[in-house]
Amino acid sequence: MKVIFLADVKGKGKKGEIKEVPTGYAQNFLIKKNLAKEATNQAIGELRGKQKSQEKAHAEMLAEAEAIKATLAEDATLVSFVEKVGPDGRTFGSITSKKIAEELEKQFGIKLDKRNIQLDHPIRAVGLIDVPVKIYQDVIGVIQLSIKEA
Repeated sequence: MKVIFLADVKGKGKKGEIKEVPTGYAQNFLIKKNLAKEATNQAIGELRGKQKSQEKAHAEMLAEAEAIKATLAEDATLVSFVEKVGPDGRTFGSITSKKIAEELEKQFGIKLDKRNIQLDHPIRAVGLIDVPVKIYQDVIGVIQLSIKEA
C-alpha cells in the first residue's frame, strides 16, 4: 500500500515522502496513529501543491534576504552610535544586539531580529566595527557600526 508520511517514522520514511509499505502495517499502525495517510491521487496532488508553495515562499524569503544583505553591504548603510566614553577609552554603556537592531530599523528601516545578530559580547569600544548577522538560513550579511565619542 502506498502512503504519504505525515511525520518522520524511524526506519520507514520522512515527512512528505511517498513510500510503499505493507498494507497491515499501514492500516493498523501508520494511519491509526496519524503518522501517514493513503496515497490517493488527490492526496498526492495536495502534497505536490504544498511542496510548490513552500518552494515559492522559500525563494521569496531568499530574494528578500539577498536584498537586505546588499543594502547592508552599501557604504551608506553605516549605523551610527554616539556614546559617552570614560578615561580608559571604553564606553560607559555597552552596545548590545538589541540596540543595534533598534538603531538599524530607526536609521534605515531595515527590520532584523536581535537574535540573528551574531555578537560574541556587547561592544564597548569606539570606532568602526563590523558585526555579522544571519539574515536567513545561509544568507549572512555584515552590519557596519560607527561608534563615536559624545
